[in-house]
Formats: sequence, C-alpha cells, structure tokens
Amino acid sequence: MVSRAVVHAAWVLSTLVTMPVWGETLPRQALALDNGERTYTLQVEVAETPQQRSRGLMERDSLPADAGMLFLYGVEQPATSAYWMYRTRIPLDIAFIDGDGVIRSLKTMSPCRAESSSQCPVYPAGARFRAALEANAGYFVERRIEVGDRIELAPWMESP
Repeated sequence: MVSRAVVHAAWVLSTLVTMPVWGETLPRQALALDNGERTYTLQVEVAETPQQRSRGLMERDSLPADAGMLFLYGVEQPATSAYWMYRTRIPLDIAFIDGDGVIRSLKTMSPCRAESSSQCPVYPAGARFRAALEANAGYFVERRIEVGDRIELAPWMESP
C-alpha cells in the first residue's frame, strides 16, 4: 500500500514539472500587419497550446516596442470569449482576428494587480475570432491599424 505522503510527494513533483516558468518566453517569429498604406512587422511569440495561451504575457515587466504575442485557436471562438489581465503588469492592446486574417475587434487592456482573478475586468472580443494578437498599448493606434485591416496568419492557419 502506498502512503499518503508518497502520493502527495508525487503530486507535488508532477505539478512542479508541468508548471510554466514565469518570464520564460516562446521563440519569436515575424508577423506582418497591413493597414492598407504600409506593412509593419511585429516579432511575436506564438501561443498555441492551452497552457501557453493561459500564461500569455503574465508576470512580464516589459515588452519590446515591436514585439507581441499571437494566440492561435484550432476553431473559431465565439464573440463572447474574453481575455483578462490578471497578473499582467503592462498595458496591452489586443486585436481579435478572423480565419482570413482580418481584424474584427480591437481593445486596450489595463494591468490588473488584484490579489484575486475574480477582481480583474474581462475584455470580450465582441466578434468571432480564430486568433488574437497582443502588443503594447498604443501599438495599433500609432500605426493606424484598425478594424478591417489585415494580419498575415497564413503560415499558422491550417488549409481547408
């Protein structure tokens, strides 16, 4: 018979092994954003797994000016899906993007330093989306990137 202490120790060890390392970054890749007049390049970390999407940009003290995080989903997400800023220290813009790479919604999100996630506001997409792109707050406005503009998602999207 296995003792409770051994089971508890095994659980603690498995939890530590699967816990994300805060501040760890994913490899960066170039992403093209086109506002109809000019194309910009943003170096993005690509979050494809539920764990990567859950961690997002939490616990980061800064984000380089031309960097961001691209969140990818295997299926279209409903307009009611929302992002939050729990344990996120930097203000961010978020673009919700459809499967064709068209921006359908833009939001600016403020850091949330609350002790509990339930005290943080949520930011619903307001449009169906297949990807979301976070960048420093002001990034999209400074480059005149708006709803209807395009982001090149083809390298990451599955072919029909």
